[in-house]
Amino acid sequence: MANTADITRGMILKLDGSLYSVVEFGENKTARAAAKVWAKLKGVDNSRTIEKTWNSGETIYPVRVEKKAFQYLYKDESGFNLMNNETFEQIALAEQMIDAPQFLKDGSEVFVYINTETELPIGAELPEKINLLITYCEPGVRGDTATRALKQATVETGAFVNVPLFVNEGEIIKVNTKTGEYVERVKE
Repeated sequence: MANTADITRGMILKLDGSLYSVVEFGENKTARAAAKVWAKLKGVDNSRTIEKTWNSGETIYPVRVEKKAFQYLYKDESGFNLMNNETFEQIALAEQMIDAPQFLKDGSEVFVYINTETELPIGAELPEKINLLITYCEPGVRGDTATRALKQATVETGAFVNVPLFVNEGEIIKVNTKTGEYVERVKE
């Protein structure tokens, strides 16, 4: 059985019948009282964010989660349809279960987290950085690079990304899916 010393960032815990992911954690020690362990938790199967405190050494209930590679196929009324790269089994996930669904394009890789107790998907995320084609943006002004000015560009998935002025329509850029920010231009 696990205790509070085993808490790590990203661990999935079961609390009051719901699943939570550890976002941040730490320990408070005082001279007079026993040490306390605290954690900021983000709901996996709900949209709640909570803070929880335990006495040091208290029992916790981690959930074993597997990360499997899937391929995005299409979106319909049932949700985002994904295919397992190994078994070719297809599943449909709701939009709120996927981190950054606005950057999903046909054939892109998605990592799905599966609860090993129930064999059900509990969430999905895209790779940290992906390449996207710019389908529309205003032309850049030559020589206007003294400031870190940005303009809005539309990428092939329909999402909007703020890019530097020198980036033009038809170019491929690298986007951070966690923040939605421009990283760099991709050279062909």
